[in-house]
Amino acid sequence: MKPTVLLTNDDGIGTAFLHALVAACQAEGFQVKIAAPSGERSWIGRAFSRHREVTVAAYPGLGDEAWSIDGTPSDCVNIALGHLLKQKPDVVLSGVNIGFNATMPLCLSSGTLAGATEGTAWGIPAVACSLDLEQSIFERVHRTSAECPPELRPHLAAACQHAARFAKALVGQPHRGLEVHSLNYPAGVTDTTPMERASPALVRHGSLFQPSALGYRFAWNDGEAIEPDQNSDLAVLERGRISHTLYDFSQVGRS
Repeated sequence: MKPTVLLTNDDGIGTAFLHALVAACQAEGFQVKIAAPSGERSWIGRAFSRHREVTVAAYPGLGDEAWSIDGTPSDCVNIALGHLLKQKPDVVLSGVNIGFNATMPLCLSSGTLAGATEGTAWGIPAVACSLDLEQSIFERVHRTSAECPPELRPHLAAACQHAARFAKALVGQPHRGLEVHSLNYPAGVTDTTPMERASPALVRHGSLFQPSALGYRFAWNDGEAIEPDQNSDLAVLERGRISHTLYDFSQVGRS
């Protein structure tokens, strides 16, 4: 019997990055279910839609079964596991995110990480995956996320294949606590790019807003490292390698 993977993301169900991951998971032998936001829900962290109804619509032609959900990534996974899926999946895989999810501040804000976190909260192995992009490529993909630029396709394919195989290796393995695997792929990732275990970089961003006509508008900055670390996820990415960070939320606060 085929193992089942539940896919989600925070960039929306129509993105080329999610569709490429669906294809890679199918090639890896998964039965693929998808529950993803109807549109972009980035930078929303582990938010739930507490004060409004969340609508769900079938999304034909993607994977074995797919739903477009007008909610957050956490909404999507929670509703799928609690109401839409007939059986519990073997693994939850979130991504591939458009851009990296490295450094501790960014991961705490990430909808991609939150989707995977909701999976592990149900006792299911969970993986979040993200692809670093050069700024010009990021801007193009972000504007037209349903399309993948030709020069990026082999790197996206390599990231998706690696993520699908990584998720497949977790099937049937003991799962304890609240663990989330976070994979960050460098922009030029290939089938032979090595993977390194890493810890989240500690970065201080300061203000992420700039004055605008009506108030303040979000404005990204790279921030400054609090404690430079060659084993951080950001340092691994900068070396052109795949960063693998294990977030064990069940160990937070334990000595």
